Amino acid sequence: MLCPVAHRAASANTRAGWPRRSLTALLCGAVLVASACTSRVSRTIDASGTAAVSASDARFRYEGRIDRAEPASPALIWQASRVSIDFEGTQLAVSFGKASGQNFFDLHVDDDVQVIEVKEGANATIAYASPLSAGRHHLELFKRSEANAGVARFAGIEIGKGKQVWASAAPSYAWRFEFFGDSITVGACNEDGEADQWETRRTHNNANSWATFTAQAFQADWRNIAVSGMGITMGYVPVLAGEVWDRMYPSATSEKADLTAWQPDVVFVNFGENDTSFSHRNGMPFPPSFTDGYVSLVQGIRRAYPQAKIVLLRGGMGGGAEDLNLRAAWEAAVTKLEAGDPAISHYVFKHWSALHPRVADDHAMADELVAWLRGQIFMMKSPRS
Repeated sequence: MLCPVAHRAASANTRAGWPRRSLTALLCGAVLVASACTSRVSRTIDASGTAAVSASDARFRYEGRIDRAEPASPALIWQASRVSIDFEGTQLAVSFGKASGQNFFDLHVDDDVQVIEVKEGANATIAYASPLSAGRHHLELFKRSEANAGVARFAGIEIGKGKQVWASAAPSYAWRFEFFGDSITVGACNEDGEADQWETRRTHNNANSWATFTAQAFQADWRNIAVSGMGITMGYVPVLAGEVWDRMYPSATSEKADLTAWQPDVVFVNFGENDTSFSHRNGMPFPPSFTDGYVSLVQGIRRAYPQAKIVLLRGGMGGGAEDLNLRAAWEAAVTKLEAGDPAISHYVFKHWSALHPRVADDHAMADELVAWLRGQIFMMKSPRS
């Protein structure tokens, strides 16, 4: 769900919804945003003493649903998109081309993590803010903010002149997971305080989402294709799940992604919170077309991924946990889908929160799901071992 302010005892009609105002226009350029746990001072790089490594360099590893139609400036779109490379030396800056909206990344260098913001505009270069030794280092760039908030084009890195780069060691993935959902799956508001906020996506961290925790528990490569506010039949954004799940960008008019290039072993689907919240908030009955829309979405996923196991999920917030209309419509869809496809199963989260799940809630949800998955026959043996 997008931006509810519900309490367990409050009626669904009192829930707050998607903020109606548009995102504030941001100035061109980029700044370094200090890590929440460490105070840092931004460093500068002497451009005369650096060499650029283009984003088109084959030694970069790209993971995620990334638009690479322009090799020198691939678009980092979806949350959990990742770029990695190894480099040498004491200097590092990360370069970006055009960016729109809000974009926040975790910049990992060896064991250090910094949060960087790529502001709207073009041609931003962000210097790594900590001292580096002269040896070899590992870099990973992780998109923590969601696709629907902003997109940034990666241009490459700058390192010291004469220094080397290497392809990073290939991760030892045991599984491939793909997550489809709304703000619960995005990780929206999970680092907020006592109230959900949408002014800045700095505190909406997909790295601390239940989806990421679940993937990490199984050493899985993963994709997160989720949009805050999105539903099956209605929601707080102008796109529906059936319109964007297979798109390159979170737009119904975007080109389709090449789904044959990366096939998941397990697909997780968690929708319904926005359908019930939006209908309640606007004095409408629960949408009677929800079951058919849900079935159609999952059948489309099955056609794209004929070998995958599909896990249908419900919950994480109050609507999914308690709304009887959603429960009945979702159960009808699950019954129909499971009857026709033995590779489909379901799980209902026991843990849920009145506001968007915070990091502790994401951990609780992931712990539940991981425990359930470990008991499923289809998870007993990794298909990639």
